[in-house]
Amino acid sequence: MTRKLHDGTPIRATTVLCVQRGLQTAIAADGQVTLGTSVIKSTAKKIRTLYHGRVVAGFAGGTADAFTLFERFDNKLQTYSGDLLRSAVELAKDWRMDRSLRRLEAMLIVADKKKQFILSGIGDVIEPDEGITAIGSGAPYAIAAALALKRNTEMNAEQIAREAMAIAGQHCIYTNNEVAMEVLNDG
Repeated sequence: MTRKLHDGTPIRATTVLCVQRGLQTAIAADGQVTLGTSVIKSTAKKIRTLYHGRVVAGFAGGTADAFTLFERFDNKLQTYSGDLLRSAVELAKDWRMDRSLRRLEAMLIVADKKKQFILSGIGDVIEPDEGITAIGSGAPYAIAAALALKRNTEMNAEQIAREAMAIAGQHCIYTNNEVAMEVLNDG
């Protein structure tokens, strides 16, 4: 899925990847921030933990927009006692219906130890089939690499995410290899 700006231009920035395997969920994001054709930062943190460290989230798109969405999503988690699906659906409804939110240019991946979703301003709440999601311009590379690793190795979620992000960074010019990672382990 390619998210587009209001003028129809595709968002070309970053890679955020979430992998679940067994009792582990890992979310990873590169650190590159671009403005037009220039790299203006290489160590940005595009992921964070929410709801007492039980939920992880990552964004692709406008930074200020993402901070607004992180805050709103965390509020939904508080309201719905950490229920990831309910919080995701309620944020997607607000995002689609609220005039000020509707103009935000970002996408989110949110996950806990059991589920993960992609959220967008057009009302998407998408759960993956194989426990792997990615957003941003490097998403196709990251997903392909992660699926191959998950299907053909015994690597854990963190190892898969790290290797898939390295591969995405080699192929997407909007993705670098300064990867930040958050991991949720069961137990």
